[in-house]
Amino acid sequence: MTWDWAFAFEIFPRILQGVGVTIGATFSAFAISLTLGLVLTLLRRLSFKPLSLTVAGIIEFIRVTPPLVQLFFVYFAFDMGPFLTGAIVLGVHYSTYVSEVYRSGINSVPKSQWEASRALNFSPVQTWRKVVLPQAIPPIIPMLGNYLIILFKETPLLMGIYVTEMMMIARSIGAETYRFLEPITIVGFIFLVLSYPCALFIRYLERRSGQIPGSAEKGVKA
Repeated sequence: MTWDWAFAFEIFPRILQGVGVTIGATFSAFAISLTLGLVLTLLRRLSFKPLSLTVAGIIEFIRVTPPLVQLFFVYFAFDMGPFLTGAIVLGVHYSTYVSEVYRSGINSVPKSQWEASRALNFSPVQTWRKVVLPQAIPPIIPMLGNYLIILFKETPLLMGIYVTEMMMIARSIGAETYRFLEPITIVGFIFLVLSYPCALFIRYLERRSGQIPGSAEKGVKA
């Protein structure tokens, strides 16, 4: 099958209609993953071992289960719309990875900062809000950005539950015209155009975070 430029230009506006859905699903799922990921991280740090071990087991179960299987299960088991199902499932799935990123950032906070917080009689909430998180979050922003890009490229999975994102539209065009080369290629091109600048920005943040002097020493002073 040869490339047909006239057909490609004809279907391009139709595929573009799915860009908003793709981006909306990406950021909705990412917001869920950021919030739930932090909750999972904090729960795993609890001194109550039965709960922390249970959370660790849940995280591992979600991580080793294919997201497409999770999408199908939630879509058919619960009465939710396709977009909401997709955002929640992808958000929960990637929250298990984001929680590890949070954990690495928290573990990088020097022990002296925790001791200084106790010496200053900070409450646990004050310690986390004023000392730990301000030091733990900035260094991991590039890693979180990488997961945002990965999540963006996972959105074609949503066509399995009939979310009308770009890949779903491309597949519909192919089924109608029996030409899949142009729509699939256009979708790949759009993903490249949207994700490559983001990848460059993430690399910039990585270089920037590596150039911040004394970031580990910031916080409270004993």
